[in-house]
Amino acid sequence: MPEVSAPYRPGTPCWVDLMVPDQQAALDFYRDLFGWQGEAGPPEAGGYAVCSMRGKPVAGIMTAMTPDGKIPDPPLPSVWTTYLATDDVDATQSAVTKSGGTVTMPPADVLALGRMAVVADPSGAVFGLWQARDFQGAAVVNEPGAVVWNELNTSDPDAVSGFYSKALGIKAAPMEGASGYFAFEADGRAVGGMQGLGNIEGLPPGTPSHWLTYFAVDDTDSTVDALIRAGGSVLKPPFDMIAGRMAVVQDPQGSTFAVIKASPPASG
Repeated sequence: MPEVSAPYRPGTPCWVDLMVPDQQAALDFYRDLFGWQGEAGPPEAGGYAVCSMRGKPVAGIMTAMTPDGKIPDPPLPSVWTTYLATDDVDATQSAVTKSGGTVTMPPADVLALGRMAVVADPSGAVFGLWQARDFQGAAVVNEPGAVVWNELNTSDPDAVSGFYSKALGIKAAPMEGASGYFAFEADGRAVGGMQGLGNIEGLPPGTPSHWLTYFAVDDTDSTVDALIRAGGSVLKPPFDMIAGRMAVVQDPQGSTFAVIKASPPASG
């Protein structure tokens, strides 16, 4: 369902945001690539921009700052962060540390919108936690220009599968027809994916564990062409796989993400 109105179940990816040195350049780039609308927010929100489609939130973009609100020199790396829903950020943070994870940013209130934290799993993959109040998360998903999948690429699938089960209640199950690939399930429903770094062809040596955001597109090849013209780069050119035709790319500031035109559901 492209539009989301009900609260996200705990453990489900509910939001993504981008941290970049040049917020306006990123807003312009993703507006042209995906058709997003958005502008820098008020100072009390750190200038955070909520990007939208049809007036509904799809992703956030913010200027990369240190915890004290300063822009560092040299700048921090550009990165997309996946946020997993939780009913209680503080309790989940405690479960994260008890299960072998670490805390990058402790729980904090975000105005009246919700409460968040940033943590890392035992393999070092960083992700966010979001406890919704006035803001549930992405209200448009699974359609061109919006998030369609979130995937953990990890150095230790066995260790982290237990971690996510204990800390967030999502269980990893082998995905049919995809060797070495697992689906994270919340209440029996696939909400994300996981694979070992060794399962990925052409991955540069030393690539750390990470969560990868997939955006749906109408045409993978033409989207990649547009990205290149706008100054982006291609890490893995368009290729066909079980879920559709995808590519792994970077925006002009070096943030990595994937684009995919999903295959239609099998008939019969």
